[in-house]
Amino acid sequence: MAVMCSLGLVALTSVLAAETAAVKTGNTASALFAGGCFWCVEADFEKLPGVIGAESGYTAGKIPNPTYEQVSAGGTGHTEAVRVTYDPARVSYAQLVDFFWKHIDPTVKDKQFCDSGNQYRSGIYWQNESERKVAESSRDALLSSGKFKEIHTEIIAATAFYPAEEYHQDYYKKNPIRYAYYRNGCGRDARVQQLWGSK
Repeated sequence: MAVMCSLGLVALTSVLAAETAAVKTGNTASALFAGGCFWCVEADFEKLPGVIGAESGYTAGKIPNPTYEQVSAGGTGHTEAVRVTYDPARVSYAQLVDFFWKHIDPTVKDKQFCDSGNQYRSGIYWQNESERKVAESSRDALLSSGKFKEIHTEIIAATAFYPAEEYHQDYYKKNPIRYAYYRNGCGRDARVQQLWGSK
């Protein structure tokens, strides 16, 4: 048992060292996604190996520096989004996109799970032509597979990303009980499993 714990600690230390090295060398990239509640999208991405961190915020809207109250009320055009920082040597943009699809419901418009409104629409916000091609090809492959008749997730050029207020960052870590209650009550994981099957 002690050996297994030691091995686990060594593995965790190696992962943390790799992520720290990536940050120090500047060998990182970012990607923008929206999939409803940003607490949940952030929590999902931060479990993916190669992801260094995820930051909740707002994007694709009409006014600068929006607040949570403004965005959640609707009318600003923003969606709750997440900026993912990752190490391209460990996880590719294509893998991020594939991971994203399997954690959202792309079949609904202006809604994700129990949250309704334009501010909860899903989206992939590409930052260059390479990302655009990956995102669009991934969507087209899903449609061609016959899995979904329609995909309402928008794929558009990235615009300004505004970090959300500090209390929203790492909400799932700061408030684990409230977060779990919200996520379970919203039916997010049940719907994802219905759409994509068991992970």
